[in-house]
Amino acid sequence: MKKRVLLFLGLALAVATANAATMVPPGNRNSVQPDIPGASSRRTQATNTTFQAKYRKVYALLQKDAELRGKIKKAAAAYGIDPMHIVGAIVGEHTYNVDAYDRLQTYYVKAMSYLSSKLTFAYDGEDVADFVQRPEFKKCAGMDDSYDLWECREQVWNHSFRGKTVGGESFPNDRFGATFFQPYYAGQTFGLGQLNPLTALQMSDLVHKVSGLPKLDVEDPNSVYKTIMDPDLTLPYVAATIRKSIDAYKGIAGFDISHNPGLTATLYNVGNPEQRAYALKEENEKRRAAGEPEKLPEENYYGWLINDKLDELKVLF
Repeated sequence: MKKRVLLFLGLALAVATANAATMVPPGNRNSVQPDIPGASSRRTQATNTTFQAKYRKVYALLQKDAELRGKIKKAAAAYGIDPMHIVGAIVGEHTYNVDAYDRLQTYYVKAMSYLSSKLTFAYDGEDVADFVQRPEFKKCAGMDDSYDLWECREQVWNHSFRGKTVGGESFPNDRFGATFFQPYYAGQTFGLGQLNPLTALQMSDLVHKVSGLPKLDVEDPNSVYKTIMDPDLTLPYVAATIRKSIDAYKGIAGFDISHNPGLTATLYNVGNPEQRAYALKEENEKRRAAGEPEKLPEENYYGWLINDKLDELKVLF
């Protein structure tokens, strides 16, 4: 009986802690859209199109493809999120990053094409699988979960290698993903969700657990790229990435962002949700100590569009 009481109290405490998170209301905190980066504008101008045209193109893809909408709903349900979070990520990427393809079938064709070419994850001739065996990465060796493992490796890169000279070898002042995980050119992302390979590798264990998909192997870049390009495989990864952001902000910063697709779209765009959640937590601790009101999470230009268009996007579902 005593064990049952303790178990009940433990569950009650867990529920109370979860409920203690501040619910972030729907909508934008900014009355006007934050500035769009110049790189996004230049990329759009270079292809002789506009953000509005790109938005309409991806909207049309979602509108005319009931099968795709069904796949989005299925992935969202598996990870316990609203489909609008996945829609926000897809629409944001194809509005500010690359044009959407006219048909979903094109993504499947592209996915198969990556199996025919030999890809590598390497920098200056050194494969990333060999690079992470360097002694600087020793602290990451005992981590079992793929998210923790690659998050740790990314932090080691930032602290020990990025923009530094190590053992007489100079390393670029660039992101870990852009340095090692872009066989074509730095900053490139792929597929319906415009995922990068490093994010996919981070989410591998969660997707394996929830969706039963095979775990990704950093030594098999072709399969990683096929997964990113294949809509049936990539949508669970998009959903898992969003789930991680929601959990990070709730568990670390004390904010429930599950009702604000613009915020999850923002985090999908900028990445590193845990680091950003810790930064927001620290800022709000200083605010409370100074008797100031806490700061709510805010959307960037990308997330702002999603919240602004949310009613229109909801009509599709």
